[in-house]
Amino acid sequence: MLAILKKEINSFFASPIGYLVIAIFLVLNGLFLWVFKGEFNIFSAGEASLGSFFLLAPWVFIFLIPAVTMRSFSDEKKQGTLELLVTKPLSYFQIVLGKYLGALILIILAVLPTLLYVYSISQLGDPEGNLDMGSTIGSYFGLLFLSGTYTSIGVFSSTLSDNQIVSFITAVFICFFMYFGFEGLSNYGILGDFIYLEQLGMSSHYNSMSRGVIDTRDVIYFLSVTVAFLFFTKLKIEKH
Repeated sequence: MLAILKKEINSFFASPIGYLVIAIFLVLNGLFLWVFKGEFNIFSAGEASLGSFFLLAPWVFIFLIPAVTMRSFSDEKKQGTLELLVTKPLSYFQIVLGKYLGALILIILAVLPTLLYVYSISQLGDPEGNLDMGSTIGSYFGLLFLSGTYTSIGVFSSTLSDNQIVSFITAVFICFFMYFGFEGLSNYGILGDFIYLEQLGMSSHYNSMSRGVIDTRDVIYFLSVTVAFLFFTKLKIEKH
């Protein structure tokens, strides 16, 4: 598994992909948070808070993470190297986990520089250091779990086709539906009568963690969805 993990990380940084992903994530967030006027602008908010960043990041990741994972297995299938990969002395789940962790580490590397935002806003606060660290830490944990779930969805989607664009679009759709779809359905007509419908989506659990409360129910939800999609990926590889 470590060999596959190293191969994935090396492939990201041996080409412009890894650097582009990190740069795009930081530039997009930087422009919306610090430059562009609007609801996400920190200076316009009038308070020392990273709430705008944690509202924006899940939507950026809906497109960015599928772009990272779309080649995970679709590229192997297209080049005919997947058969070669499964002949190695590794279990199917180790292969899937190696691919998954390689993509997830890249996403974590993209998030790490945003810790500078914490310091910057803390210094800009009045009085200095006026920042809700409990909510900030909880939000970072929520973003980490959300990223892990998005990545598992992206890796699974890459097994559905040998066309990377098809894998990308499929992953974007599933991520969007899992994040916002259930919340949207809960506000629509007769479906709103199902009081727990919103709890099936990632948005409610992510928002719960963003309040600074690490509830085991939210952690179990994210881990369960992540493991489920990794299991589906393993089944697809076995079937292939």
